[in-house]
Amino acid sequence: MDTLLLREVPAEERPRERMLRIGASALSNAELLAILLRTGTKRESAVTLAHRLLREAGGLRGLADRSVEQLCEQRGVGSAKALQLLAALELGKRVARADLEASPAIRSPQDVAALVREDLRYLQQEHFVVLFLNTKNRVVGRETLSVGSLNATIVHPREVYRAAIKRSAASIICVHNHPSGDPTPSPEDIQLTHRLSEAGHIIGIELLDHVIIGDRSYVSLKERGDM
Repeated sequence: MDTLLLREVPAEERPRERMLRIGASALSNAELLAILLRTGTKRESAVTLAHRLLREAGGLRGLADRSVEQLCEQRGVGSAKALQLLAALELGKRVARADLEASPAIRSPQDVAALVREDLRYLQQEHFVVLFLNTKNRVVGRETLSVGSLNATIVHPREVYRAAIKRSAASIICVHNHPSGDPTPSPEDIQLTHRLSEAGHIIGIELLDHVIIGDRSYVSLKERGDM
């Protein structure tokens, strides 16, 4: 069966039009590459050319490892297209590195407090926040899982670890504020910490600490020996 050229594809199904209509995240790797390539060959559309490049390189990672000379060996790819592809792939690498460098490493309760204190200390309700960490103790995500009353919050371990699994977290740190300004843990805080810790041991995602934020101070339940 003959390959459809881009001009034979309905306008609304072309990569640029689809990107305008539904956003870049909805496009396939081949469609995104096709936008960079802009044109194909006499026998191939830009999308078909992109599919071929990905197939022969073994995917995006393989394509990123190709040199300009290697890309130019491919039918339909000249130096201009090769440079455009490699420039875009290099930008992707730099974004990934920047995200990693920007994600803070947690080495102590002080690091936790410094990260969240200004967001939590003046709130008039308790907010229960979970920090999701990778194997190097860098924060890869953060989510407020509960907003409670002035003196209580309701959190279930199921919801905490469901969110952690979704983010492929290696470990978690839980944080919540005391609107009273006094970070002294209540019996309920300690009980919840024990439940979360036990669930983490079962699931294999460790609870590293539970930090309570007050107005001018904080308390680490790990440092207190309440974990």
